[in-house]
Amino acid sequence: MKRKHLIPLMLGCLVWFSACDSENTGEATMEVRMTDSPGDYEEVNVDVQSVQVHKEADGDESGWITLDEINPGIYNLLDFANGKDTLLASSTLPASRISQIRLILGQNNSLKLKDGTVTPLVTPSGQQSGVKLQINADLESDVTYVLLLDFDAAKSIVPRGNGQYNLKPVVRTITNAVAGGIRGSVAPAEYMPGIYVISAANDTIGGFANENGDFLVKGVPAGIYTVKFYTEGDAHNRTLENVSVTQNQIKDVGTVELPE
Repeated sequence: MKRKHLIPLMLGCLVWFSACDSENTGEATMEVRMTDSPGDYEEVNVDVQSVQVHKEADGDESGWITLDEINPGIYNLLDFANGKDTLLASSTLPASRISQIRLILGQNNSLKLKDGTVTPLVTPSGQQSGVKLQINADLESDVTYVLLLDFDAAKSIVPRGNGQYNLKPVVRTITNAVAGGIRGSVAPAEYMPGIYVISAANDTIGGFANENGDFLVKGVPAGIYTVKFYTEGDAHNRTLENVSVTQNQIKDVGTVELPE
């Protein structure tokens, strides 16, 4: 059975989706990640097809927004126990209050028991209205929000008494705001480099300079970073070392002169 694992991207590191702008746009970034508490099964496979959030101020259905950066597929929840997680979806959203999130599930949900038996998991509303969870988070502009969906696999599996099982997800939602970031400009502007912000653990956040040479990489947790500027053919690359970011501060590195 095909299962999703952490997806290696960009330099072989875990890459976070990050908004990169030249100025405050009135938008926030949201990441939806999934983790799990251990359960007494071999596998709990959940077919996630779409992730949506609901703006509180809008009507019941019109307020649902589908996150556009989605990693659909079948996830074994038990792969993400003991502090591990995986990125389900991310998107840039208008600054607003988000009241709910829902996961739209596909048909390929299954349970593998300790004896090796594989049985379908029935999700009564997962394919139609989705699995809905309360969030009630205020999204502020230029802040990245990491929403962790903490599944309880043991409590989410409900035996039906006939050898079949229902999936009624018991999920705790944890929302963390990451307001740090790095801004500046590059010269000459026409090089429009890609920008990698790399932590000591080799986690990488990416962005780009715009046509004016300005950049803002948001959602950078507090820490010390290496900032690498990559240009076409590596002809005008440059690296900044020991760039310090605090939790609630946008670090301005000024104008970065790229080699001619």
